[in-house]
Amino acid sequence: MSTPTATNNGSNGDDSVTKAKNRRCFCDKDDFLPEESFKNWGNYFNALSNTIPRLKDRLVSRSLDSLELQGVRARSENEMKRTLNWWDLIWFGMGAVMGAGIFVLTGEAARDDAGPAVVISYLISGVCAMLSVLCYSEFAVELPVAGGSYAYLRVELGDFVAYIAAGNILFEYIVAGASVARSWTSYFATLCNGEPNGFRIYVGSLATDYNYLDPIAVAVSFVVCVAASWSTKGSSRFNFVTTIIHLVVLIFILAAGFTKAHPKNVSNFAPFGIRGVMKASAMLFFAYVGFDGVATLGEEVKNPGRDIPLGLIGSMTVVITVYCLLAACLTMMQPYYEINTDAAFSVAFKAVGMDWAKYIVAIGALKGMTTVLLANIIAQSRYFTHISRTHMAPPILAYINEKTGTPLVATVVMTVANSVVACFTSLDVLSSLLSIATLFIFSLVALGLLVRRYYVAGETTDSDKRKMVLFLVVIVGSSCGASAYWAIGRGGWIGYVIAASIWFLATLGMQVFVKQARKPKFWGVPFLPWLPSASIAMNVFVMGSIDAASFARFAIWSAVLLVYYIFVALHASYDAAKDIERETNATVRIEEGQQQQPTDTILD
Repeated sequence: MSTPTATNNGSNGDDSVTKAKNRRCFCDKDDFLPEESFKNWGNYFNALSNTIPRLKDRLVSRSLDSLELQGVRARSENEMKRTLNWWDLIWFGMGAVMGAGIFVLTGEAARDDAGPAVVISYLISGVCAMLSVLCYSEFAVELPVAGGSYAYLRVELGDFVAYIAAGNILFEYIVAGASVARSWTSYFATLCNGEPNGFRIYVGSLATDYNYLDPIAVAVSFVVCVAASWSTKGSSRFNFVTTIIHLVVLIFILAAGFTKAHPKNVSNFAPFGIRGVMKASAMLFFAYVGFDGVATLGEEVKNPGRDIPLGLIGSMTVVITVYCLLAACLTMMQPYYEINTDAAFSVAFKAVGMDWAKYIVAIGALKGMTTVLLANIIAQSRYFTHISRTHMAPPILAYINEKTGTPLVATVVMTVANSVVACFTSLDVLSSLLSIATLFIFSLVALGLLVRRYYVAGETTDSDKRKMVLFLVVIVGSSCGASAYWAIGRGGWIGYVIAASIWFLATLGMQVFVKQARKPKFWGVPFLPWLPSASIAMNVFVMGSIDAASFARFAIWSAVLLVYYIFVALHASYDAAKDIERETNATVRIEEGQQQQPTDTILD
């Protein structure tokens, strides 16, 4: 498919981006809702009257690889700069993940849920994350665009599913950024010999969990925003230096901590049983959030086929190993019931007589959290950029700054959103919500990968398509069944055996009875369909350990997304999709005419 240019007439979204560039200091309605459906109230009511046919169109519409790589990307007018290699991605991966989770939630998970078995919780979450890393790697190599999982799902599961994922992706990153920013304040207070809430402002009139305002978290978020907006390569260098320092601190924690380790502290290894271990693993999935952000750097990578798998898989391997070692170190230094939930490592060193070490720990934690915040806002802005290119969000957010090669507007907007949440909301509310959104998205990506490998429109037979759908429904259904059985707390193992057997037979059936329709061009997930199927099963099962209140909040958020989609995003994306189709068809006709012209001349 040929590349539609960003300056074609009739492309309202592209015009709005150009206007945004020319004005720089102000914008108008066309920068936010430039589509035909929003030109006037008459057009809008006419669009609403066609909601059902448009919804049907979007439910079955699937994008194309070439469209995501060329036509959609052209809507940002300027190109992102290809400056990154596998080395940069490994450090981005570690910087994006390592630092927040181990310092933020290990204390709470160990003391309240898993005890010393928090090591196993980290391992379970890590295996889930690694399976998702493999799925992301194949997609990122085939579709190296800023949209990450949003673009992957648009191609394989359709426009509507991609939108629901997009809403949860942005929610995931806002919650993650807010959580880490608030934890930055807690560790900074510890460094200054204060209490974790020492620098927060208490407002008694606000509800519990929302009544400690955090201006420092807001300030740190905006400092990081400036760095992320300036240069991706510059951000990479900063990330490299700070992550090196962070690793040195982690090595110190391990070396010093294990000298104070007492095996008796882990004698009661799993005081809360297997349920506590699984509940902790659901919470600690937060610790692995961020690696998917590396996939959003695809447009800025020199050699995606080589660099992305090396960067993603290499960084995740290091992170899982370090997390398990640090969790073991913490629980051997101090009995699990004495671990502090706000600044676990700093307080643990104080408890074993190494009070001076808490300063080194706090500095390391602050550096680690700073790199996580940097990687988080970089990933957020790239996601939002590609989402805005498709007009699911205002197209002004898709603008790429010509000088910096970064999505400046999206970066600032996402920083403001992070700051609002970070200022008000406590970590307890945020972490479980984050895990639900993340596990949901990772499950969709694994499902999308199976569809990609086993279905190609126009090539896959109807028989294979029906069998593929049947096996996928059974895989998802058996995974949900096992998760629900776990959630309701039924005793006995027979339910799990039945669910696991159904899952196994469905996965085997897909391997034996459905012909693969597509082979990866550069790098692919091994052991297909087992690894993506296992990723779905593990992600869904871990979701069964999350509390009902978090699912209620997740349902409310999903309802908000649906309302916005029906009244705004559906019509904006429908118009934008039709614009791209017209532009593409016109370009193809022009090229066909140019190719035909020499032949006509010869015949004359």
